[in-house]
Amino acid sequence: MTKPRKRRTILWSVLIFSALFLIIGGGFHKRLVAGTDETYKELKIFTDVLDIVEKNYVDSVDSKELIRGAIKGMIGSLDPHSSYLLPDAYKELQIDTHGEFGGLGIVITKVDGVITVISPIEGTPAFRAGIEAGDKIIKVDGENTKDMVLEEAVKKMRGPKGTKVTITIIREGFEKPKDFTITRGIIPLKSVRSFSLKEGYGYIRITNFRDKTTKDLEKALNKLESGKVPLRGLVLDLRHNPGGLLDQAIKVADLFLEGGTIVSIKGRIKAHNKVYAAHPDKEERTYPIIVLINGGSASAAEIVAGALQDHGRALILGTSSFGKGSVQAIEPMRDGSGLKLTIARYYTPSGNSIQARGIVPDIEVKVTEIPREKEEKHIKEKDLKHHIKNDKEIKPPKSDKVSDDKDKKASETLLARDNQVREALQILTSWDIFSKMSQQATGK
Repeated sequence: MTKPRKRRTILWSVLIFSALFLIIGGGFHKRLVAGTDETYKELKIFTDVLDIVEKNYVDSVDSKELIRGAIKGMIGSLDPHSSYLLPDAYKELQIDTHGEFGGLGIVITKVDGVITVISPIEGTPAFRAGIEAGDKIIKVDGENTKDMVLEEAVKKMRGPKGTKVTITIIREGFEKPKDFTITRGIIPLKSVRSFSLKEGYGYIRITNFRDKTTKDLEKALNKLESGKVPLRGLVLDLRHNPGGLLDQAIKVADLFLEGGTIVSIKGRIKAHNKVYAAHPDKEERTYPIIVLINGGSASAAEIVAGALQDHGRALILGTSSFGKGSVQAIEPMRDGSGLKLTIARYYTPSGNSIQARGIVPDIEVKVTEIPREKEEKHIKEKDLKHHIKNDKEIKPPKSDKVSDDKDKKASETLLARDNQVREALQILTSWDIFSKMSQQATGK
């Protein structure tokens, strides 16, 4: 008997060119064996066809390549996330999640057979080059991607820092395909950044879920929570977050929940079922939270948003997320290839499946362009010559100050350019004001 092979299960099938992929414990049951007469009949037809092709095709053929092509076609016909990985592609998928890798920094999937960008990762070469969610990649260095599996496309687009690759893009609004020549870079490992939007109101951006995301998030929260002014509200930005490690998504959600289900996974086979629950935290966080999402928020990001939304712990603002709610398992084959197969779906705490639907925001706010017109100037009392001075000096409230100059600049830039963040801050500020008014009205 052969020794049992190592098995791993992944949640997310699209690939980041830094080679991030999501891992969860578990694996396949024993490989299915054709056990019915009908299956044997079909396998006999397959061998008959293979024999005829080998003997009669106009050119000599490699039977190994024919069989691999047949397997590829069989698995590829199931769904966009299941695939048969040739040995080289399988090696690409096994790259560790805490290394540094040269690439473009985009996440892809297949939509109607076309390799499509889910999201560019913030701060990467692809992001700076202007690659957008929804872009369709039809060529890589002139080679058509029509018959490529995702892993093959990844291999072609990854490479040493400083080298270039040209991808041909179709985008809504383009009259014809456009070439983007991008210089590969090292994909940044830092997945969390934070600062104060103004005192008492924090902003945390999670770009993806890596092996240190939860620890980095805890540090960011501790810094915001230990300020001179208590934290009155938090904006958690998961936009353009393609996912990452499942265990990190669960731990991130757990930081804000005191109990209940975070996510459940259900498959056709009982062994694939799993429920992940939240636990009471040392730090009880009761301040209001607004989570920002968009069409580039996928997989692990959707798990966090869905858990906080279902438990009433956060208000979700933005546009609907990507809608990737299936689980893939990777089975190594004896020849060094790999089989990636969809084995289950995952569900939010309320039992909703986000598959092909996504997380629907509580408040839909689309991105708007910054108006370029100058603000209308109104003459005020203070502008009048010889106006009477105010006899009581009013100091600006502390909550309007940000002590750190770097944070202040980042906050001002973000609020000036990003209408969704501005809307979130306005809601949090209003929330705090109305809460105080309610307390005053009730005498508490």
